[in-house]
Amino acid sequence: MSNQTFSLQPFPSTESFPNLKITGNLSRNANQLTICYNLGGDLKEIAIASPSNAPSRKYELWEDTCFEFFLGIKDSQRYWEFNLSPVGHWNVYGFDEYRQGMQEETAFEKLPFSVQNQADGLALVLDVDLDKIISAEQEIEVAITTVIKHRDGEVTYWALTHQGAEADFHLRNSFILRL
Repeated sequence: MSNQTFSLQPFPSTESFPNLKITGNLSRNANQLTICYNLGGDLKEIAIASPSNAPSRKYELWEDTCFEFFLGIKDSQRYWEFNLSPVGHWNVYGFDEYRQGMQEETAFEKLPFSVQNQADGLALVLDVDLDKIISAEQEIEVAITTVIKHRDGEVTYWALTHQGAEADFHLRNSFILRL
């Protein structure tokens, strides 16, 4: 089993709210991937809708507050984008290479994850079996990201690292965690 902690940074050119902090941990046990995000700070400034009574697959979740991660197979251009809304909606997209061949990943019929509102923030935890898309023997490279939409409409982009001149979560050299 491998386990790594992380702390996300806002893209340098976007307005950052100093009282926000996004941390968490990522682990892989055989082919079970667990990711936990902790969003701390003054959440009154963040646009988060009420939890859905019927969470489902939804498109364009990145237009609002959305926790994301990107998973690629080492030495392959193919990768997947996982979108998790704190409201409960989700989606997974597969790409053949950098921003090419985007298709909804049908191997996943649901992505059950939990969201807990806490006194000083929010925690989101996903446990997903990767057997549907990769084998347990394959080394994976991961980028962890978050889109934060503020109540005033301003959007900030958070990631482990920002490798481009603009915020771009798809850049393969930002998939820096290896499991």
